[in-house]
Amino acid sequence: MNTLLDLTINNPIFITVSILIIWFAPGIILRMITEKRYRKKEADERAQKIAKLYPKSK
Repeated sequence: MNTLLDLTINNPIFITVSILIIWFAPGIILRMITEKRYRKKEADERAQKIAKLYPKSK
């Protein structure tokens, strides 16, 4: 087991990929959340503008 652990930890490609995943994953997740909020806000604003153009008749 120690041999497998040493081979994994001392593998430069594994370490590089691990660091890149840890570095970029939060940014990607935050970007997706922010983009989702932006699109929802944009759709709500568009709906309000359309509602102003076509008011409900009484």
